Amino acid sequence: MTELRADIAVVGGGLGGVAAALAAARHGHRVVLTEPTDWLGGQMTTQAVPPDEHPWIEQFGCTATYRRLRDEIRATYKRWYPLRLRALQDPYLNPGGGKVGPLCHEPRVALSVLEGMLAPYRASGRLTVLFEHVPDTAEVERDVVRAVTLRDTRTGERTTVQADYVLDATETGELLPRTGTEYVSGFESAADTGEPSAPSEAQPLNMQAVSWCFVIEHRAGEDHTIPRPEGYEAWRDHQPPVWPDKQFSWTAPHPHTLEPRTYGFGPNPDDDPLAVRANQAEDPGSADLWLFRRIAARNVFEQGFYDSDLVVVNWPQIDYLGGPLYEVDEAAAADHADRARQMSRCFLHWLQTEAPRPDGGTGWPGLRARGDVLGTDDGLAKAPYYRESRRLRAMTTVREQDIAVAVRGDAGSITYPDSVGIGAYRIDLHPSVGGDNYIDVPAHPYQIPLGALLPVRVRNLLAAAKNIGTTHITNGCYRVHPAEWNVGEAAGLLAAHCLEADVEPGAVHAKPDELAAYQARLRRDGVELDWPAITPW
Repeated sequence: MTELRADIAVVGGGLGGVAAALAAARHGHRVVLTEPTDWLGGQMTTQAVPPDEHPWIEQFGCTATYRRLRDEIRATYKRWYPLRLRALQDPYLNPGGGKVGPLCHEPRVALSVLEGMLAPYRASGRLTVLFEHVPDTAEVERDVVRAVTLRDTRTGERTTVQADYVLDATETGELLPRTGTEYVSGFESAADTGEPSAPSEAQPLNMQAVSWCFVIEHRAGEDHTIPRPEGYEAWRDHQPPVWPDKQFSWTAPHPHTLEPRTYGFGPNPDDDPLAVRANQAEDPGSADLWLFRRIAARNVFEQGFYDSDLVVVNWPQIDYLGGPLYEVDEAAAADHADRARQMSRCFLHWLQTEAPRPDGGTGWPGLRARGDVLGTDDGLAKAPYYRESRRLRAMTTVREQDIAVAVRGDAGSITYPDSVGIGAYRIDLHPSVGGDNYIDVPAHPYQIPLGALLPVRVRNLLAAAKNIGTTHITNGCYRVHPAEWNVGEAAGLLAAHCLEADVEPGAVHAKPDELAAYQARLRRDGVELDWPAITPW
């Protein structure tokens, strides 16, 4: 058993965890950051999801460090990649020309920037990173988490980290049950939350689908067909109850109307990706599967540098609806994870062999999975894309009626005097394992309340990712990249502030003078707490 001592333990190395560790180390504190894979970055890297961002992201609406992350990703391309002159001169370079957001990029580029941002603190000894470590147990005494024990997934060895503050930045809120912290999962009931879209009964195992993403390219005239995966016929013929056709088809429910929508797919169009100004408020763009999450557009780079575009497959066809990957026993969780991976490999085989083509033929054998882009041998992302987590029973819970345009009208979202940041996105829920269809409705730009990071009882554990005090429904817009980063940074700065001011998080929340001092720190560090007057998206 190895023992470590830190001021702050950050468990989970996704965007929230990296932001938290960076904030705390920047203020001189000793931090241990843990990560279950060998890459940091969560949904931006290990899960292969290019950033989901709001229409104003280039001007405002994120923290200064998140903006630096975005700027450095662009700078990396301009420094090292052979870009066309127009791309080199474009201040809003979108390397993929993808329509999901204005900065579609390769996961490894984001990884290099995140590693660079953390490198000074690792070199100085302020920050220790434990890769391929997962939380095992926790020691709790009188509502205080004293230590967390982690397991090395390669060797099985245990490391115990003692810390004054423990931040849960895991993808699924793994510390909450291990520390006895009160939490919820899945759908809350309408009786609990008063939300118009909530069911009459709570459904704690009814969660959004996960997706095991992968990256593809297309090499015309070549055959990269993978062997037919086990269980292929069952997945090929599967039709979920809410689907208008088989899931392996080009037809799926429209997220906004739930009517059948036919998606387009055509590899390597000879388009002008530099003309794309991704703004889903004006052009959702999601009907074209090749262009929506394209992360490298060959026409952005010097001719011949890329033989093909690179595209992330994070499409409705790989939304795994078979069951939850957490809140069930270990064997069931492992089985669902295996089945989600199997589903994605089966879909790749379907694309290569049986997918209908516009010319009347079937299959694109030239499609190739690019696991090297993701740091894997099997072609799939290192981790599944989790759209929701266990969530705190927090001092403040954000509900649908606090942010939804249909409820709030022109009043905007509710204002929180304890704001620790801002974000914006539609309430975007994918179909759930319990058989529910999309919930995708407009929401006002919102604030992140401090109370949503604080448990109702445990005194030194802070939420630092998608596990804050939202509901199943409002999680649908608080889960995106810039919001998760903001949550993590706010949690890291709160732990640093509490250590320096010798005050507990509950007191910061309860006492106006303590709250004002903490919010002043946030502003000095470039965290925006309020939105200007803007039209909802």
